[in-house]
Amino acid sequence: MVGLRVLVPPYRSGMSLMAVQRDYYETLGVEQTSSAEEIKRAYRKAAATHHPDRNPGDEAAVERFKQAAEAFDVLGDHEKKSMYDRYGHEAFTARNGGRAGFNDVGDIMSAFGDLFEGFFGGNTARGGAGRVTRGSSLRCELALELREAATGCTKSVEITRSELCPTCDGSKAKPGSTPERCTYCSGRGQVVQAQGFFRIQATCPACRGAGQVIRDKCPRCLGTGRENKSVNLEVKVPAGVDNGMQLCLRGEGEPGESGGPRGDLYCDIHISEHSFFERHEHDLVCRVPISFSQASLGTAFDIPLIDGKHRLEIPAGTQPGDTIRLKGMGMPDPHSRRRGDLLVQVLVEVPRKLTPRLEELLRELAEIEKKNVSAHRKSFLEKLKEYFAPPEPAPEE
Repeated sequence: MVGLRVLVPPYRSGMSLMAVQRDYYETLGVEQTSSAEEIKRAYRKAAATHHPDRNPGDEAAVERFKQAAEAFDVLGDHEKKSMYDRYGHEAFTARNGGRAGFNDVGDIMSAFGDLFEGFFGGNTARGGAGRVTRGSSLRCELALELREAATGCTKSVEITRSELCPTCDGSKAKPGSTPERCTYCSGRGQVVQAQGFFRIQATCPACRGAGQVIRDKCPRCLGTGRENKSVNLEVKVPAGVDNGMQLCLRGEGEPGESGGPRGDLYCDIHISEHSFFERHEHDLVCRVPISFSQASLGTAFDIPLIDGKHRLEIPAGTQPGDTIRLKGMGMPDPHSRRRGDLLVQVLVEVPRKLTPRLEELLRELAEIEKKNVSAHRKSFLEKLKEYFAPPEPAPEE
């Protein structure tokens, strides 16, 4: 059974009492007499259990991952372990020249990445300039017409992105030369700064976290390891995409550092307005104007669809604002085979100018309507008559 040792640093005037630090042996679950190989196996097990990739969104797991790394950094080194066995945590405070652990997961993988080959898909980071990092993602706009969005298509986009310098292949160094290990941070890319009782781990100001310094820079890229280049890419657009959606082209972003994978390219969809259709999610809406006689007697005519035409039947007695629903003639759902509907809204047009004959016919119709008033029309006229009728006189007392 592993014991818990409480190591409290000496108290000095003006110093606040800090939280008790957990014993390194207890953190890794090993004994003080455990061999170096046993300590290494224990750390690998603890790191694999609490690795952020296996515990997404769990901040407590990240903290345990850092604690295990700090413990192994001490117990995995014979000299540091001897000092820890004699003086405890006090041997590694900032005022004694010790290191203060790790600030982030990247620093841990930089220091001990070689212990995890095969644990996490081989994408471990390396220390210094060899740290493997994923490239940045890019964004672009993809303009589509409604027909292209409905049927799907292949579009070409032109973007400007960084490419590895062909002269130095991204190493940033002049061909024939090699980077030198940073002497300021001993190649770790991090330095420990002491501010009173506190220890702060910061990026090395000499190498800016790279862990190595390039003396002879590549003459073509001037030590950046990159150069901008315009490229044309084909984007396969699935049927049914809508405004606000994004299409992702994996691995078409910026190149990573030290051979790391490229980032992605995100294409923001923008669909132009259509002269006939209005989109509402997977449904399409179109407005069809007809005359009073067509609405009264009924008619039929062809209307356009996204991919053809359709013979639309207008039944007799259609009212202004009526909607005719055509099933399955709208936009497809990009995640399924279901299609939306086409909603045809009927608009009854009133002629602004009348021919003499048309005016004569309408006047005859008006006379007929006065003699044959519908229930709805009669009710309205009666209400109108009552509204304008003079008030009845008050009864005499």
